[in-house]
Amino acid sequence: MPRIDHAKITLFTYTLDKPMGGSGVSAVDVLCVDLTDSDGATGMGFSYVIAGGGGPLKPITEGLADRFLRGKELAAPQHMWRQIANSFNRTGSGWNLLALAAIDVALWDLHAKRRGEALAVAMGGAVRPAPVYASGPFQPGMAPDAAVDAALAALAEGHRGVKPRVAASPADDAMVAAVAKALPAGYSLMLDANEKGDLARAARLIEMARGHGALFVEEPLPSADLGGYRRLAERNGAMIATGEHLQGRAAFEPYVAGGMAAILQPDLAMLGGLTPCLDLARVAEFHGLGIAPHFLPSLFVHLAGASPAVTWLESFPLLEPLLDGVPPLAKDGTMAAQADRPGHGLSLSDKALSCIKGG
Repeated sequence: MPRIDHAKITLFTYTLDKPMGGSGVSAVDVLCVDLTDSDGATGMGFSYVIAGGGGPLKPITEGLADRFLRGKELAAPQHMWRQIANSFNRTGSGWNLLALAAIDVALWDLHAKRRGEALAVAMGGAVRPAPVYASGPFQPGMAPDAAVDAALAALAEGHRGVKPRVAASPADDAMVAAVAKALPAGYSLMLDANEKGDLARAARLIEMARGHGALFVEEPLPSADLGGYRRLAERNGAMIATGEHLQGRAAFEPYVAGGMAAILQPDLAMLGGLTPCLDLARVAEFHGLGIAPHFLPSLFVHLAGASPAVTWLESFPLLEPLLDGVPPLAKDGTMAAQADRPGHGLSLSDKALSCIKGG
């Protein structure tokens, strides 16, 4: 049985050229885990803390590597994930899940490389194209003309849909109407409120979005407002998407059991890696829900291959500058894993290596 001979843990800060997204992210702390087994096979995984503050991640990951990786027999990624996750019963999820996410991705990459398969195949699926929508070009408070220009530029790049950011206020109406009118037939419109609404404003936003043919509204309420989501879903459940701020699989249970969202949006770091994302996708399959993971299409394209519940991938190029091997966007607006590249096919770019060296 092969063993894990080496586990290298690296933490570095990536400072963006300009703020991105609804929260104006200007820096990301990135955790990398590099594994080598006794046969010389390797696996690379990563996790992150958006907006920085990830200093505790490295010592926590080093501790987990000493306990569960270095010198230990290599087993199936799901088995190793559960073994590590079960050790959190006295310390909680928190930082532990963010650390486990990087370990889990590295274990899956190593597992797939040992099999000589693309990760999508090693996860029990097949290489399958999935449509990609763009959210990266949009900022809060964009003027209608600027939002239309950003949307049309995203479509010209090949994206199948766009997701402008809204404030859940009447000020959104003109911008949303302009973008909806500018989109050609066959393209999808989504909206992202970034948890800015209350129940009344969220209900109004969803009605406005429905009137313009939007596919879904993301995070119309703060994720902790379960009562609000429950009331909102009584009339508008099929329009709701949420999940990027939920930590751990159990946090999704009220949304699934209560029919409070039609689209689940797991975040790799917050959920604890690919293993729980795959588990969540199986739950979504059973309940007829969609999965649209939070950014990282170059990694989640493998989850799309493993589960038909993955209906969309999100292009928000926050970490892509740090990665080589990102699959190209096809002319039809889809992305597919590269079948001839074992594992997830990603490696650290020169930009990432310079961040590590500079740190």
